[in-house]
Amino acid sequence: MKYFRIIAIIIIFILVFIFLNKLLAPKYMEDLVEGSMTSAYYDEEKNHEVIFIGDCEVYANFSPLEMYQNEGIVSYVRGNSQQLIWQSYYLLKETLKYEIPKVVVFNVNSMRYDEPVSEAYNRLMIDNMKWSKEKVDLIEASMTDEENILYYIFPILRYHSRFAELKQEDFDYLFKTKKNTYNGFLINKNVKPAENLPTKRRLANYSFSDICYDYLNKIRDLCKENGITLVLIKAPSLYPYWYDEYEEQIVKYSAENAIPYYNFTKYVQEIGIDYSLDTYDGGLHLNLSGAEKMSKYFGKILKETFNLTDYRNDDNVSKLYEEKLKEYNKAKEA
Repeated sequence: MKYFRIIAIIIIFILVFIFLNKLLAPKYMEDLVEGSMTSAYYDEEKNHEVIFIGDCEVYANFSPLEMYQNEGIVSYVRGNSQQLIWQSYYLLKETLKYEIPKVVVFNVNSMRYDEPVSEAYNRLMIDNMKWSKEKVDLIEASMTDEENILYYIFPILRYHSRFAELKQEDFDYLFKTKKNTYNGFLINKNVKPAENLPTKRRLANYSFSDICYDYLNKIRDLCKENGITLVLIKAPSLYPYWYDEYEEQIVKYSAENAIPYYNFTKYVQEIGIDYSLDTYDGGLHLNLSGAEKMSKYFGKILKETFNLTDYRNDDNVSKLYEEKLKEYNKAKEA
């Protein structure tokens, strides 16, 4: 009887510990919804011919449902705020365990960063990623000096102080989630015209670091091993500045490795982007109207250049996407 009591106490302790870990971890459903983007992928049908990887310049600027509506392309954006190149690599590696797309599109903006930015950005991307070798490798590559991997394994060690800060969101989404993105695209309908941009300053060094090239090579090799076409892009933005010296390095890498590269900052007029109307933060990212223009433009390039399937002619896929489009259009009008 004594042993049963001990076992029962141990089981109760474990259950309470698991419950508190779940309760105290941020939910990212109402506040900081960017933290829900990594996990949203797991609930999706894994039949995407195009996967986007990169930072906020992909999840803000490219709408997969707009591409489907116009070209029949089935795609998904696996992007997060300040997603660094090694994070994109491990996220892509994880993605390939679920599906093998025809095309991977990587936004090169993160080539400018060669070290972790902050724990806060790490958390937004990593907290809700499923446990796997890729997640462990990603954590080890991303941690700042102040972080400890145990804080990721046991969120209660990091978030114990949230007891006094718990909100209704923490209880409402303890055992459920809600849709915040549409195939990885985060809708933002706000308008903040691009005005009074900071003065472009000279940098001491414009060269991308070895670690960034190492991971770009890993992304290249991973795609090659799996028969995937890699496409490099630079999403349209006015700031932070994409220096000519940055551009020269990507153009050279693209030519040396026979990888297509599209710098959309050069085609803003052709795309139809108006920075007085099509940005929500003064030219850093596109808003909904800008993203739809960008998606329509790039969707046509993808379809014509890379021989993608028009899934509007597939009964099963079109039925699924009819429902997706209903939700998407409802969110646009809300």
